[in-house]
Amino acid sequence: MKSVRKLAARALRKGARIIDPPAETRAVEDEGVTWLSYAIPGMLDPGNIYLMDYAIRNLPGAGRILEIGSFCGLSTNVITHFKRLHGKRNPLITCDKWDFENTNGRRALPNSPVLFSDYAAFARETYIRNIKMFSADDLPFTISLSSDEFFAAWKEGKSATDVMGRPVKLGGPLSFCYIDGNHTYEFAKRDFLNCDQFLERGGFILFDDSTLPEFGVARLMPEIIAGGRYKLIAANPNHLFQKT
Repeated sequence: MKSVRKLAARALRKGARIIDPPAETRAVEDEGVTWLSYAIPGMLDPGNIYLMDYAIRNLPGAGRILEIGSFCGLSTNVITHFKRLHGKRNPLITCDKWDFENTNGRRALPNSPVLFSDYAAFARETYIRNIKMFSADDLPFTISLSSDEFFAAWKEGKSATDVMGRPVKLGGPLSFCYIDGNHTYEFAKRDFLNCDQFLERGGFILFDDSTLPEFGVARLMPEIIAGGRYKLIAANPNHLFQKT
C-alpha cells in the first residue's frame, strides 16, 4: 500500500507540473463574441472562449451540452454563438439556482441596501432577457436547480420545467460540460463525477477558475490528470479535458 501511495503522490506532483498555466493565454478573435461581451455582464476569461470554440468545433456526437452556472447569460450566449458558427445542433441545457456561495452570511450587498435575494432575482431576469435577445433562434433550456439537484433529476430521467415555462426531459448522454458553479473543491468534484457518468467518449469538460489558488476547484485538476482517463487539451489558463 505504501508503494501505491508513493506512486499516486508522484502522479499528482507530475499532474501539478503539467497544468502550470502558459505564459500567454490563447484567444480567439471573434467579432460576434466581442459584441456579446459589450452588452452582457459576466466574468468570462478570454481563454475560456478559445476553449469553448475548440470543444464545440470538435464535439464527438449528438449528446447535449451542459453548462453549470449561467449568471447573466454571457457564457450561455457564447456557447450558442459557437454552435451556430460551427453548425452544431446539440441541445444546450443549463442549470443555475442563482444562489451565490460567497455572500459570507450577509443579507445585503456590502455597503448597499440591495438584498442578495433581489440581486439574485435581477441576475435571473437579466439572464432570461439576454438569451431571448441573443439566442432566440436556438434557446437553451435552463433549469433553476443546484447542480446536485439537477443531476439527481437527470439520473432519474425526470421531466422538468425551465425558467421560461417550457417542459424538458432530462437525462441522456452529454458531449460537452462547462463547470462554472460553486467553485469549492467538494462541489467541483461532485460536478465532475456527475458529468463523467454521462459524458460521451471523446467529450469535453471545461472548468472555470481552475488555476486560481483561492478556489478549491484548482485542487481537483492534478487529480483528474493522475486518474489517466482524461486528456488535458489545454490550460489556457483554465483547464479543458477530453474523455479518452
